Amino acid sequence: MNQTSQAITIYCTTPDTETASRIGTVLVSEHLVACVNILGPMRSLYHWNGVLHDETEVVFIAKTNALRQSEGIARIKELHPYECPCIVVLPIIGGYADFLEWIYANSLDPLKK
Repeated sequence: MNQTSQAITIYCTTPDTETASRIGTVLVSEHLVACVNILGPMRSLYHWNGVLHDETEVVFIAKTNALRQSEGIARIKELHPYECPCIVVLPIIGGYADFLEWIYANSLDPLKK
């Protein structure tokens, strides 16, 4: 199996840096993802419950393997303060093979290694 082809990113918006850091720390600590990059602040415009919002948010991008996708999404949802958080998965279609292998190796369940 080509482990590099299983690399994915999980993109998620949060209300602030503290929330992104808290969720990211849990994801990495539990080996659900290999690493998390926290970006922000940024401006988000969106409709919610019929109201146009103009908010400041912080994004995190988690790198993991596709085998951990469902668990990662579930854990983010569990920890996230939003009713309907933006959690989307984006494939990684290529990159530096050694780094992609590192993502795979560092996002495995340590009990199943």
